This record gives sequence, C-alpha cells and structure tokens, in this order.
Amino acid sequence: MLGKIKETAAFIKNIIQDTPDFAIVLGSGLGKLKDEVQPIHILEYKDIPNFPQTTVAGHGGQLIYGILEGKKVLIMSGRFHYYEGHSIETVVFPVRVFHLIGIKNLLLSNACGGVNPEFRVADIVILKDHINMMPEHPLRGKNIEELGPRFVDMSEPYNKKMISIAERTASENNIRIHQGIYVALQGPTFETPAEYGMIKAIGGDMVGMSTVPEVIVARHMDMDVFCISVITDLGAPDIALAVSHEEVLNAANKAMPNVITVVKGLVKNYQ
Repeated sequence: MLGKIKETAAFIKNIIQDTPDFAIVLGSGLGKLKDEVQPIHILEYKDIPNFPQTTVAGHGGQLIYGILEGKKVLIMSGRFHYYEGHSIETVVFPVRVFHLIGIKNLLLSNACGGVNPEFRVADIVILKDHINMMPEHPLRGKNIEELGPRFVDMSEPYNKKMISIAERTASENNIRIHQGIYVALQGPTFETPAEYGMIKAIGGDMVGMSTVPEVIVARHMDMDVFCISVITDLGAPDIALAVSHEEVLNAANKAMPNVITVVKGLVKNYQ
C-alpha cells in the first residue's frame, strides 16, 4: 500500500508543482465550497493512479488545486465511505497521499444526524471530539513507521486553534454554531430511534458514517485537523422521523452559505 500511496502522491505533486497549505474534504451535499476556489488544476479521480471512485449522490469525483482566501488548497470533491464496500485502507488512502504531498492541515466536512436537543436542521457544528464505533480501525495491522507511530495520541483529535478561529468567524458573521461530539457508525442505514437513544446515552451529539477514519490517520501522521458538520436530520429515542438522502442533501444545501463563510475565515486566518 505504501508504494501506491507514494506513486499517487508523486503523480499529483508533479502536476501541481507546489505544496498546498490545506487539504479540504467535501462531504455529502457540501460540494459548493469548490466554487469558491480559483482553480489552477482539476484532476478527475479516474485519471489519478490508484485513486478509487466515489459512488454516492452528492459526492463529485474531482481533486481541485487552487487558491482560496489567498491560500493554496487541494480540495477533494467527493469522499469514500466504508459502507460503499471499500476497505478501510481505501477510505483513508487520500489522506495518506495528502501527507506525502507535504500538506500539514486537513479540513473535513460532513452531513450528520443530530441527537442534541439544542440542534436544529441546517445548524452547523464544529467537532470537538468523536467516538469511534466503526467495525474496522484504519491503523489495524502492521504499522508503517515511515508514516507514524504504532500508538497514536488522540488527546486532541481536532485542533483547538482551528476551532477557536472558526468560532470567532461565526460570531463575527452572526452564524448560529455549536461544538459537539460525533459518533461514527458504519451505515448505510439511518439510525433507528433506539440507536439514536444509544448515541445520546454514550455522550454523542450527532451521528454519521464518515470522518473518523480520516481523522485517526491524519493524527497518525501529525496533521492538524478540523471538521465542520451540518445537521441534516434529527433523531430521538421517543420519535421516529423518516429521513431520506434527498432530505440530507437539501438541508446541507441550506446550510452551505454559513459553512462556506466559516471555512473561508479559517483558511484565511490559520497560520
């Protein structure tokens, strides 16, 4: 796997001829952020050696290198999920590549279900921590010492300075924002009322089907990580509200202007 990671990183580096300041992964329905970037190079996933293909509506299939708020960014429009049938190594493959390109900062986004009673649909939440309940771990198996240590410190999975800048940006723009704990489940089913109750009982504020494997691998390689979530549906143990992927995308679209504002503020002000 390391050989493939190096091959892909070398291919991308040869094209962009630079080291981006940030890698940004766009989650479900959050693809409009790429329209804020002044593009320099656009690479189709299918043209990148060893790169997998995305299969989920709301996820594009492009790697975009360009300028956002005066910073060099590499945007991944469309991510890969464990529930699609990918191996966990495939899910985190792009983050490994970003590290070998030389990128130090990783910005993630996702759409998720909220269980915190203070949350409303289309609210945005900054991740302050997570609980990993996926059935596979991205660091299981032989450790690649070239990439990081066997045992990884996870005391600060999400960078506190990034969180502070994002909070300040939201406040300056009168954007309703929260911090929360994200629980990662395999999917692809949305949660039952009892499962929402479990998530709340163990300390979760929201639940989703992505993000955490990428965070773990990024921290393994000592990258600074930030994640912003959009609450696209609400669940509680005493109610059963039907939810569809279309509704998820609609809620994400509603929140998009606020997400863009916060992310742009973070990119501009984080050094």
